[in-house]
Amino acid sequence: MSSHPKDMLRRTLFLLCAALFAVAFARAQESSSRPDAPAVSAPIPSATPAAALRDVLSAACSQNQADFARFLTARNKEAFTRMTPPARIAFIKRFVLLNEPGKATTSANPAGRPILRCQTPEVTTEMQIGGTDLRDNVAFLPMDLRDANDAAGATLRQVTMGFVRENGEWKLLSLGLLLLDLPALEAEWDAAESETNEKDAIQAVKAIAAAVEVYRKKYSRLPESLANLGPPARGEANGDAAGLLDAHFAAGVKDGYTFRYVIVGASNLGAPAKYQLAATPLHYGRTGQRSFFRDADGGLHAADHQGAVGNESDPKTE
Repeated sequence: MSSHPKDMLRRTLFLLCAALFAVAFARAQESSSRPDAPAVSAPIPSATPAAALRDVLSAACSQNQADFARFLTARNKEAFTRMTPPARIAFIKRFVLLNEPGKATTSANPAGRPILRCQTPEVTTEMQIGGTDLRDNVAFLPMDLRDANDAAGATLRQVTMGFVRENGEWKLLSLGLLLLDLPALEAEWDAAESETNEKDAIQAVKAIAAAVEVYRKKYSRLPESLANLGPPARGEANGDAAGLLDAHFAAGVKDGYTFRYVIVGASNLGAPAKYQLAATPLHYGRTGQRSFFRDADGGLHAADHQGAVGNESDPKTE
């Protein structure tokens, strides 16, 4: 059975990258363990691969997307800007293995090699960067990542980071055995994000409907808009801002979907009044495929409308 050309290309790149890493890691380990390394703690020059790795880890720690993008090649940076903000954050998290943004502090070991700590409310990680294996315009650096409180090394992870010189600046080439080719991964990430967002959108429609019913019971009428379900700007909850949903829902946009609420009938007063809810992808094909529609009787429908609003004739979903 023949392989798809794109699959063959990916496997070839993967094997080539793996071979380069094997050699680079061995040389970097050798250079980082030399006993005659100078015992100095001078700052790392800003134009070195070690400084670039230190700075990109600092940007990943704070989840600063703009600073992080500075260390991407032109091709990867273009793809990075096309990704949705949640997808960009998910990608950045891979570099420090932390869910929450943290505060980065840097220092150096006696040999002058950088150490970066990323402190979050729950955990602090420490990343120690080893010696650089430099080959013309390509550089590989070993890095040890661990919990800062782990003296025994039980949480230790070792990875080799790759950099390439582009227009005189060091840019990310690889993370471990993963060659950073964001354009090739865009379609896969979009599909994964769309699936997650669609599941979240279904739950969101149900949550909005539940909030509407709580509002109806408390104020004996339907809310005029989603804003009436959001948190009050100040003071206690009231009929204008009941505090039943967060500010994102109240604004009608959350997790890659936009939400619309419409009262069905001539009035929003009394039990007979009904309403409809709709959820549509914020960026069709990237944040979601299907549109969701909750009819006036509570039935939930779903279909691909190319980003347009769904309707009650769409197939039902749970």
